[in-house]
Amino acid sequence: MTFYGVGVIFGAGIYSLIGVGAGIAGNALWISFIIAAIIAAFTGLSYAELSSIYPKEAAEYNYSKKAFNRKDLSFIIGWLMVVSSIVAAVTVSFGFAGYFSHIFGGNITLIAAVAVTLLSIINYIGIKESASFNILSTSIESIGLLIVIALGAFVFLNDGVNINVFETPNNLGIPAIFSATALIFFAYLGFEDMVNVSEETKNARKIVPQSLIIAIIVSTVVYILVSFSAVVLVGWEKLSLSKAPLTEAVSSVLPQADFIFSLIALFATINTALFLLIVGSRVLYGMSSAKSLPKFFSKVGKRGTPYYSVFIVGLLALVIVIIGNIKIVALVTDISLFLVYASVNSSLLMLRYK
Repeated sequence: MTFYGVGVIFGAGIYSLIGVGAGIAGNALWISFIIAAIIAAFTGLSYAELSSIYPKEAAEYNYSKKAFNRKDLSFIIGWLMVVSSIVAAVTVSFGFAGYFSHIFGGNITLIAAVAVTLLSIINYIGIKESASFNILSTSIESIGLLIVIALGAFVFLNDGVNINVFETPNNLGIPAIFSATALIFFAYLGFEDMVNVSEETKNARKIVPQSLIIAIIVSTVVYILVSFSAVVLVGWEKLSLSKAPLTEAVSSVLPQADFIFSLIALFATINTALFLLIVGSRVLYGMSSAKSLPKFFSKVGKRGTPYYSVFIVGLLALVIVIIGNIKIVALVTDISLFLVYASVNSSLLMLRYK
């Protein structure tokens, strides 16, 4: 479960959005990651507590329903979760497409569309197969981030810092740092997805909250170190212009590692996209089971997966791929999830009061 959480969080943004974030916050990007971590931690703890009380899929839907007993509100929250999961999967698929294009060439939108299609097929095949793929991918992507940290530490200790790590584009300062925080908060998304596979987790009341807290702590430490190391290695200008920003950072010290690191990034992004699609389909399944959506969404096939929900989520993701702008798609995801987080935190306060 911890591997699942860390895998989803790692691939969600650090490989996909670090370049876009650097273009906004400059070399001070690492400060944006610290602020985003603090914001994420509060909501993460709310999820941890609620998941120990109600270990159900379509978690956000169930939390708001138990707290406020209003089906219309729960319905909106559930759909926001579905939309944010699908849009997030598309964002990460574009990240995958960028690294794929860096290695092999090709149209980024087309690559993202093919990736979404193949991942939807894996989603249909089953959760056990998906979990095995997740553990492999998480191990590989973690090694990639540790390489960036190690190279950044090597350069920092041997050559010192040749750049101003507090520099922002056009000297915009704090406003630039907070603007980047709103975008790269996406990099922390994923911890909320852990609660949506509670019904497929053994001893969920204990395992889910423990795993969730461990995943947030690990990802926070690694993200801060990676973002600091990246700007130390190449500076914000190169990061912001690159289709494969972390590959750019590693290649500045180890040119021969370009191909290998891009492959690592492929595993990181494809892994996260897969589980975001899984979560989207499981939320539809959970809402249907609670009779808030038509019954066919909760129909389970021979593979043990809700095949109608899997198909609808995959189809919607393909439609969103056509938008083709990773920045817009990421911001839409953040806005949707901020609303979901507000409902989750409000639900916990209400349930404590009651």
